[in-house]
Amino acid sequence: MAGALSRIHDSALRLFAERGVSDVNVSELAQMAGVARGTIYNHVEEPSQLFTQVVTDLAREMYARVVASMEGIDDPAARLATGLRLFMRRAHEEPHWGRFIVRFALNNALLQTMMGEAPSADIARGIEIGRYKVEASQLPAIVAVVGGTGLSGMLLVLDGHMTWRDAGSQTAELILRSLGISAREARALATSQLPDLVDAPSGEAPVVRTKQKQGRGAK
Repeated sequence: MAGALSRIHDSALRLFAERGVSDVNVSELAQMAGVARGTIYNHVEEPSQLFTQVVTDLAREMYARVVASMEGIDDPAARLATGLRLFMRRAHEEPHWGRFIVRFALNNALLQTMMGEAPSADIARGIEIGRYKVEASQLPAIVAVVGGTGLSGMLLVLDGHMTWRDAGSQTAELILRSLGISAREARALATSQLPDLVDAPSGEAPVVRTKQKQGRGAK
């Protein structure tokens, strides 16, 4: 059952990334996942809510994985650079995941939270301890710039204009320099050894099942 659930989740992510929210139906989803239509309904009680659940699972999973991957990294600047580069690398390794993020992050509140919550905390701490040469009142704008720049970097990777290594390192370096980190240190942080993106901690696996009644998704 877990294998079928994972395939349904992954296939839904791919279809939404390729076609958008309203152009996915249960038959296509079943075919791509390699399961019967009945299996879809066994796992997804409200197909119209599938998009919302996929977004929820994706945001929760990636946030948990990034936080776990940066365990032991205390410097806010190093954490910011690492987080940006992890997103770039995953976009390269899982293009359908990257396409989904790029397509929906700017107009979905859950994805906006995923892109902004972790960097917001690290940037706020960097300002508080004097690591960054910016004002605390500028935090919302900085978070928006980091998120937008990260999405743009992912798109460069997905469209083949840059490697994930170059896009990740250059994006991280430019962001750090804009926050007041010296050019030399920003480059060192942006090109340091990147930790693996660890698996989501126990309890953070995708759960596509939902009983919500509002919204749109697979038909």
